[in-house]
Formats: sequence, structure tokens, C-alpha cells
Amino acid sequence: MPMLGLGTWQNTNPDECRTAVREALEMGYRHIDTAQAYDNETEVGEGIAAADVSRDDVFLATKVWTANLAYDDVLATTRASLDRLGVDSLDLLYVHWPTNAYDAEETLAAFDELYDEGTIDRVGVSNFEPRHLDEAVDLLDAPVFANQVELHPLLPQETVREACAEHDVEVVAYSPLARGKVFDVPLLQELADDYDTSAAGVSLAWLRAKGVTAIPKATSTDHIRDNWESLAVDLDDEDVARIDAIEETDRRVDPDWAPWH
Repeated sequence: MPMLGLGTWQNTNPDECRTAVREALEMGYRHIDTAQAYDNETEVGEGIAAADVSRDDVFLATKVWTANLAYDDVLATTRASLDRLGVDSLDLLYVHWPTNAYDAEETLAAFDELYDEGTIDRVGVSNFEPRHLDEAVDLLDAPVFANQVELHPLLPQETVREACAEHDVEVVAYSPLARGKVFDVPLLQELADDYDTSAAGVSLAWLRAKGVTAIPKATSTDHIRDNWESLAVDLDDEDVARIDAIEETDRRVDPDWAPWH
């Protein structure tokens, strides 16, 4: 899985969404992330189709929303997602949150079925705490490929990352820029000057140093390019440690029904 992808959450303007996906792919991105709940799968698919990049070279992920996690609903809504995206299969399909209609045995059995029939190449989970991840690993026949969680310098998620490492599960970071809060952190601004990049570039480089794939959302060409250029930023060990030592904690996605409550 490419270490940097394009997130599309809140990108609901049809033209902007199509253009952002196309521009990102033609800039070099190969990982596109969406979800049923984002209400933009059609536009994401159209952006992929419009790009001068082969579908075979695109790593495409979507997520099954919490209301759709009953066995039959997983199967039906995943196939609807494929239709909207205009593809025959998905590289990665996530359980979006372990809540609402989520029943581990029933939900994950449907994911196994989709995996076995080749509709999805990989099974993922999102917003799973270690106990949920342990359960999923035990129940699934397919391997758990990735756990997508909020992760950035103000929410390093050490416990979750350790659990993922124990199960050989990739970590994918959503909101990797803390929804813009990283620009308010003096250390990140200082390091941005040192490395001739932005606070976003520093944050994304820090995640990469941790072995984490980031999927920052962006719609403008400038932001898409700025995030892409972070791949050229290599933080030294001392600066990674300085970021690790940030004491401020700020979880930006925290609904009442989140599994950590």
C-alpha cells in the first residue's frame, strides 16, 4: 500500500472531488480513500476513470457505514459501492466503526465472503481499539490488512499502533494534520522552517517515519501538491523524538458512540 494517499472526506462538491482525484493521481498519488458515508463514491470513481493512470495502478479503498453492517447489508451495500465507483473489485474495504449495526461475527463473516469471492482484495477495520482488533483477528479467516484511525503528532496512538504491530496490521492515519491544528504547534512550525517544508509536511514525514500511511484530505492543487512533496522530507531521529515528546493531546474525531468511550 502506498505510504501516502488522498483522503476525500467532506469533498462533496462533485466537480472539486472529480478534479482532486484526477489531479492527485496524475501528480503521482496511487492510493485513494473514500467511504459510503462520504457521499462521493460516484465522483471518486469518475475522477479515477478520468485520470491518465491505469486502474490497475490505483489502490482504492472504501468503508461500509455503521448502519450497513448487518450481514446482508454488507454484501448489498458493498456491491452498490462498486457500482458507484465504477469498478469490479476493491483493493481494500473497511468496517468504518465497530458500532451501531456492527456484530463482529455477522459483519466479519460478510467481509470474509466478499474476500473469498474476490470482490475485495483486502479486509480493513477503522476506529478499532485493541480489543476490537483482537476479536476481528480471531474471527476472520481473511487477514486484517489495515486499521485506519485518527493519528497525528497530537494523537500518536501508541497503544493502537502496538496492537497493530502485534497482529502485523498496517496503520492508516486519517486526519493526519489534526484538521489543521498542526499549523498551530510551534515545534512543527520550527521544524518546517528547518526542513524547508510546511507543518503539514513535517507531520506527514513524522507519520512515515513511524511506518504509518497517511491519507490527508485535500481539494486544492496547492494542498494536494504540498502533501505530495512531504515524501521528500526525511526527519532525523532527533527531530522524530522531539515530535514524540509533544505533551499536548487533541483528539479531533470523538463522537459519543466512539468505541473508546
